[in-house]
Amino acid sequence: MRVILQRVKGAKVTVEDKVVGQIQKGIVLLVGAKIGDTEEDAKYLADKCVNLRIFEDQDQKMNLSAKDVGAEVLVVSQFTLYGDTTKGRRPSFTNALEPDLAEKLYLKFIDGIKASGLKTETGIFGAKMLVQIFNWGPVTFILDSK
Repeated sequence: MRVILQRVKGAKVTVEDKVVGQIQKGIVLLVGAKIGDTEEDAKYLADKCVNLRIFEDQDQKMNLSAKDVGAEVLVVSQFTLYGDTTKGRRPSFTNALEPDLAEKLYLKFIDGIKASGLKTETGIFGAKMLVQIFNWGPVTFILDSK
């Protein structure tokens, strides 16, 4: 699995002109799954995301995690994270996990985030979403389970 983690001052997801998820200070997690990913990958990345020390302490060093600061979390599915652009001009998505299995891993990932006790909002799996992200820093990390 792959997660793009962004530290944000705020973010929201809109589907068909309706806000379905919105957070203030926290992290946005764009989540994709590939063939061969398992529930263990989802659990590992959920734990990594909430415990990664990306928030500054009083000395302006990244020493605090989302759990430490009580961050809010917005989780959005994004199969394009496994788009292969090495050949031609159109991405290939042959490495992306098929939707039914990917959704199960996405939901398992969300369960792992919610288990941290942090306020957790989500997009809608498979929907066309408008995602507004106010990246803070900017701070962005790419996390892979393997």
